[in-house]
Amino acid sequence: MGELLKKVEEYWDNRSEGYSEMNLTELEGFKMNIWRELINKHKPEKMDGNLKVLDIGTGPGFFAITMALCGYDVTAVDYTHAMLDKARYNAKKFDVDINFMQMDAHDLSFEDESFDLVVTRNLTWNLEKPDVAYKEWNRVLSNGGRLLNFDANWYLHLYDEERRAQYEQDRINSKKEKVNDHYINTDTTKMEEIARNLPLSKTMRPQWDAAVLINNGYSKIMIEQNIGKVVWDEEEQINYASTPMFMIMAEK
Repeated sequence: MGELLKKVEEYWDNRSEGYSEMNLTELEGFKMNIWRELINKHKPEKMDGNLKVLDIGTGPGFFAITMALCGYDVTAVDYTHAMLDKARYNAKKFDVDINFMQMDAHDLSFEDESFDLVVTRNLTWNLEKPDVAYKEWNRVLSNGGRLLNFDANWYLHLYDEERRAQYEQDRINSKKEKVNDHYINTDTTKMEEIARNLPLSKTMRPQWDAAVLINNGYSKIMIEQNIGKVVWDEEEQINYASTPMFMIMAEK
């Protein structure tokens, strides 16, 4: 394991408890239906319950559980052992059968064309070699299969003064609007240190993603720049106004 990957794993290990609690709140509230409708709107044409779904970077299992509740055949992978423990526990709470596996997103052990749909959220920016990962995800997708990737320019403010000012304004607005500041209870210093060594922290996205996806064999690309307006609640929109979440749909 490389030193950077080890640091990323340790960080998310330490955040597994709080992140799991946040995911459970989503699963037990209105958000799960919003995400389910959104993903089903953009999934491949195959409509029956045999849809084979791979959730990469599952964390505490939010996407995996949501897709399993649709009746799909779900496999979920994560590099972090602590996150997988939380995911298995959460899956039991919702009485769904999911194949959880510990795996590196850059190097999947599945055969070619094993899945109809690949889903991932807030993972790509963590990757040391995201172009390699995109190629690998294409490999495991069936022809006509789709990738749905939800992410944001989480740490571009480390390299851009204007975006840094906007990020600081988000902190001010969170206090002004009397909502929880999602950055107060996280180790921002540790994560910023890691982010400075990750390639996508200083890359304008999703423009970068679109070019790389096309070069890696995806035939159709669709991007929605501010999907956060659909899936985030008011508190999240205040917290992350300077880092809007985008959605990438890529078809093989």
